[in-house]
Amino acid sequence: MSDRRLPLSETRQDDPVRVLALHGVTMSGSAWQEVAPLLPGEWVFVAPTALGHRGGPRLSGKATVARLVDAAEEMIRQSGGHRWHIVGNSMGGWMALELARRGHALSVLAISPAGFWTPGEPDASRATGRLVSMRKRAKVVAPLSPVLMRIPAIRRAAMRDIASHADRLSAGVAIGMARDLVECDAAADLLATTEWEPGFDPPPCPVTFAWGHRDRIFPVEVNGAIARARVPQAGWLDMGDLGHVPMIDDPAFIARAIVEHVRQVALASVR
Repeated sequence: MSDRRLPLSETRQDDPVRVLALHGVTMSGSAWQEVAPLLPGEWVFVAPTALGHRGGPRLSGKATVARLVDAAEEMIRQSGGHRWHIVGNSMGGWMALELARRGHALSVLAISPAGFWTPGEPDASRATGRLVSMRKRAKVVAPLSPVLMRIPAIRRAAMRDIASHADRLSAGVAIGMARDLVECDAAADLLATTEWEPGFDPPPCPVTFAWGHRDRIFPVEVNGAIARARVPQAGWLDMGDLGHVPMIDDPAFIARAIVEHVRQVALASVR
């Protein structure tokens, strides 16, 4: 956890910029640890770990995206009910859109969001298959991860489905991500979900999608196209050669994208 990330109960009442960052399935709030220090110091930046994920609230019963959104909504209520600029990656992007639907978002920056598939069609099963395979590989080598993740080439190979440049990670960060993947109690249920994101027209707040051309989980030409069709009024950010979890590939790019997104929303609100 970054030193900059405050518990929701400690958000500053006088700070007008509050950013809630939501991670993807099998990850944790630490997915944002390299982004947080690059944001303006006066911002409140909160990156909680989702229900059923390592370090987050314990799960009882079946995990669904709806239940994870319920838990995130309860945290928002406990923080005082402020509306947030919500940034989410993959499953976190899907959750951000659902929180916006429930009235909790000033804006949404959805980075390669999940949920934009047609149930039963190959685009959904392709993503699930890659993630399930990645988790199986991680479980097999888990006892050796503290050693293997110290080798940049192995970091890059192990995370090839979610990042293009995982070799740039420190060994410590990579080891933590491997543990998140293996120790996620909600993974089996969420990777088999039949839920999907219907979108909205118009959206309840400003929404921007961000997608990279090297996304192997939700390819931009498939899932990005569905997202644009279901939320036609959304903005669009082309992330170039970044992968599915761009906080791994280029945290500085993601920090700039968040700052620019919030700035654009603020400018639009005073026009």
